[in-house]
Amino acid sequence: MTNLIVLSFIYLVGIGLLLIFNELNYRRLGVKGEITRKFAHFTSTLATVPFPYIFTSHWYVLVLALIFFAVLFITQNGKQLKSIHDIERKSIGSYLLPLSIYGTFWISCLLHNKFVYILPMLILAVCDPMAAILGINIKNYNGRIKLFGHKFEKTWLGSGAFLFTSFIISVIALYFHHSVFNLKTFWLALLIAAISTLGEFFSWRGSDNLTIPLSVVLILVLFL
Repeated sequence: MTNLIVLSFIYLVGIGLLLIFNELNYRRLGVKGEITRKFAHFTSTLATVPFPYIFTSHWYVLVLALIFFAVLFITQNGKQLKSIHDIERKSIGSYLLPLSIYGTFWISCLLHNKFVYILPMLILAVCDPMAAILGINIKNYNGRIKLFGHKFEKTWLGSGAFLFTSFIISVIALYFHHSVFNLKTFWLALLIAAISTLGEFFSWRGSDNLTIPLSVVLILVLFL
């Protein structure tokens, strides 16, 4: 138990240093808030991927999630962590991220399956920031998706990047999980990519931090 408490403290310090580094880039180098926010999303979420191999109980993850939720809430209207909060659009994504991490970890504990946590977090960490950054910053040959006469906020390049990267990550992760690559692996990876892309596509105000991992969890529970 002492070792787990020490590891929890190390995670707190490590992510705290990450946030400080991110804030310095925002203030000193003038990096846009959208970029620093996505960098923090990528690094912090990726850092949680080993959680199933570290924490034997979901209570440790709950405490960490509550601490970072409190930090984000307290700094929302202050001068701190502008690298996270300084965006033009309205978003609850930063608050949903700790909830998403804990909720996915809790489900994996109930199912006694580490993979149910690891793959959703990998997709959330990598694909979501990539889709957002490409969709926002690349204007040529890109545009908002229009379906049935309705124009969505998502772009073709952003959603396409999400679909492609989530498929690649799923194929690699499933291969290492099963130690075999076959037709089932291919179709399951494609299904995960498609459903998680839809979860990101129909999300609203940052709710993709919740819809993406939960959609992947659903497919894994049903078909894995």
